[in-house]
Amino acid sequence: MSRISVRGFAVASATAVTTVGAVVGVASGDPQHASGDNVETTASDAVLADIPSGEQAQVQTASLAQQASAQSAAADQAAQKSAEEAARVQAAHDAKAKKQAADDKAAEAAKKAEEAKEAKKAEEALKSATAFAVQSSYSASDVQSIARQIVPADQFQCFSNIVTRESGWNYTAQNPSSGAYGLVQSLPGSKMASVGADWRTNPATQIKWGLNYMNSRYGSPCGAWSYWQVHNAY
Repeated sequence: MSRISVRGFAVASATAVTTVGAVVGVASGDPQHASGDNVETTASDAVLADIPSGEQAQVQTASLAQQASAQSAAADQAAQKSAEEAARVQAAHDAKAKKQAADDKAAEAAKKAEEAKEAKKAEEALKSATAFAVQSSYSASDVQSIARQIVPADQFQCFSNIVTRESGWNYTAQNPSSGAYGLVQSLPGSKMASVGADWRTNPATQIKWGLNYMNSRYGSPCGAWSYWQVHNAY
């Protein structure tokens, strides 16, 4: 051990003893303790005096360096804990965002699959409309029978609710005020020509056009019926 180190320890020890003795002496009121403290203080002063002033500065500098090192280590540990907590929070956030994205993607896929299914059902129904033989006239029951073969079963009641209120299943019904025509009261009636030139006399053509309209505007006959119940029109 170097001379500086030995003297540093001596100074520290003497100072500690002096401090303790002083505290005990004062607390007890014992003059002997006070006397002893004076001796120890004198010894401490002698040790410090024995160390050259330059070496005293080195000892003080080494002590400050140790304190700075301890403070730096504590700061590094706190920074590490903070970084670990931030990483944990970010990982939780990323996992939540990833799950939400997966859920959204699955919901979108399910929606598209359902839309494709409905479109296919509507397409098949529209194709079947061309299979009906043209008659010179149709009763309400005839028209309903045709509609059951064209409109999907799970949508028929909604379709029927609208047609019943719009035309009473009369394929030649015409609104005297607006000119709306047919089972689904197309306005104007000539819109139904997009499905067939026989739109005035063929209920299958009218049903076909009406189903197309409800699907494109409301998503389905039941969507159209929900709207109708609020507005008494669609």
